[in-house]
Amino acid sequence: MKIVATEKFENELKLILDSMLQQLNCQSAKNFKLYLDTIILNIPTKLHKYKVSSFFEKETIKEVDYNGFKIFIYEDKKRKNIVLLSIS
Repeated sequence: MKIVATEKFENELKLILDSMLQQLNCQSAKNFKLYLDTIILNIPTKLHKYKVSSFFEKETIKEVDYNGFKIFIYEDKKRKNIVLLSIS
């Protein structure tokens, strides 16, 4: 499966990382992003373990909890994509 990020996801992630850079040191922001990338890369193999999001009515939208943030993902079975919808 291919992982695709929406523009909304990328903008939200940029805001989070910018905020971390202002509040923490650069290394902490890098570590956060590095581990987040690892989680995202492993989503296809661990898709079954993530819970269906209670914020949406579709069972194809799941949420991943990471370090106090929620990452909302959509499994597009027809296109064989996992779409990163949002991070908050």
